[in-house]
Amino acid sequence: MEEDDVTIREQNFHSQVREYIICFLLFAVLYIVSYCIITRYKRKSDDHEDEDAVVNRISLYLCTFTLAVSGGAVFLLPFSIISSEILLSFPRNYYIQWLNGSLIHGLWNLVSLFSNLCLFVLMPFAYFFLESEGFAGSKKGIKARILETFVMLFLLALLILGIVWVASALIDNDAASMESLYDLWEFYLPYLYSCISLMGGLLLLMCTPVGMSRMFTVMGQLLVKPTILEDLDEQIYCIHLQEEALQRRLNGSSSHTYIRGSFTFQLTKELDNIRNQKNKLERRKKASGWEKNLLYPIVMLILLAGTAISVIMVALNILYLLVDETAMPKGSTERGIGNTSLSTFGVIQAVVEIILMFYLMVSSVVGFYSLRVFEGFTPRKDDTTMTTIIGCCVSILVLSSALPVMSRTLGITRFDLLGDFGRFNWLGNFYIVLSYNLLFAVVTTLCLVRKFTSAVREELLKALGLDKLQLSNSPADPESGKLSANGHQKTL
Repeated sequence: MEEDDVTIREQNFHSQVREYIICFLLFAVLYIVSYCIITRYKRKSDDHEDEDAVVNRISLYLCTFTLAVSGGAVFLLPFSIISSEILLSFPRNYYIQWLNGSLIHGLWNLVSLFSNLCLFVLMPFAYFFLESEGFAGSKKGIKARILETFVMLFLLALLILGIVWVASALIDNDAASMESLYDLWEFYLPYLYSCISLMGGLLLLMCTPVGMSRMFTVMGQLLVKPTILEDLDEQIYCIHLQEEALQRRLNGSSSHTYIRGSFTFQLTKELDNIRNQKNKLERRKKASGWEKNLLYPIVMLILLAGTAISVIMVALNILYLLVDETAMPKGSTERGIGNTSLSTFGVIQAVVEIILMFYLMVSSVVGFYSLRVFEGFTPRKDDTTMTTIIGCCVSILVLSSALPVMSRTLGITRFDLLGDFGRFNWLGNFYIVLSYNLLFAVVTTLCLVRKFTSAVREELLKALGLDKLQLSNSPADPESGKLSANGHQKTL
């Protein structure tokens, strides 16, 4: 009996060590990728070592950790679905015994823990540490900035806890709820993270439909559109004439000192726009036939199919919610993974679900940066401040943490939420879940209808040449009272 007990303890020990090594390797890969992404957009600083450089480096490491956790949250549900299907297909394979329910549950718990840590501790610390200068009258240095940062974090924690305490007391005023108000670990943090997840779900609901319609424009800018009823040579010739005219005006304005300033800057900006249009037209002319006539339609059809499948799955999920209670999103505490298939069509449906999840995440990020409210967070290559990077990391963390909950709420997958992701209070509210599905379906459909009607109208006007008539009705020379094409002043 003692030998059997030792053997079981050894097996448990080796299983725990194996799980820790796998989690560490997965996180190390995500951390390296996140570091490469952030350093690509971070503004280049001086090489000399000073106090601000140390603060920026610490903030950079914290942002990299947060972005790696966001990546883990994105891959969490797809990795679980793939693991379940692999275990179901190869239940007795020796080489995949490491892929078990204990590992999957451990990953969910770690992602939930690190998401809370980054959202409530690391990112506020990075922001306050970056903005701190030390208290007035104290000796300047890293220690003074750390002290000020911790004081600000303490005050922020008191503020947030006070807001949560008042809100929970107003919502639930029974005796049991009043007693739970003094339980920090079991009540405050789960309730606070539940509110944050609801905000993340609402942010996804706002950004994803906008991003789905915006994806067509983004891919249209990256790919070469087919030339239908267009004469590229004529357009290039017209652009070339406009470029020469603007260049003459710019040369004429540079020779007159009294008209330098804002007018010269405006001419330079217009010349840059004309040259960009010329480069795009030349790229379209040099593109191969398969790239123009085959690749672009295929990509557009894939985007349209992904959006249509998402809306259809949400519509079916609404019907399931109305007739079946098991369609409600719920958490699971079972350790068994791969016992039964959660997909009706097996591996094919699982692959489609995973593709749709990634599509929803990419669309939500594109929609987030397309909204006017968040345009200031758009990162620029080698010219993004650390404060903007912190805001981007927090936003992506909120979006990615809400992605598994959104995918299960919309019925994209039937995989039950594990760990703390299934403990959110609002998941059990039928009216919230039903309203969420209805809003997603309606808003996505309206965004697509508006996008395609406007796109078809613009293409028809361009094909018929009516867009040139609209341009001719507008004033061609906003500075007509100042300079003509040859640089001399016009007379009225």
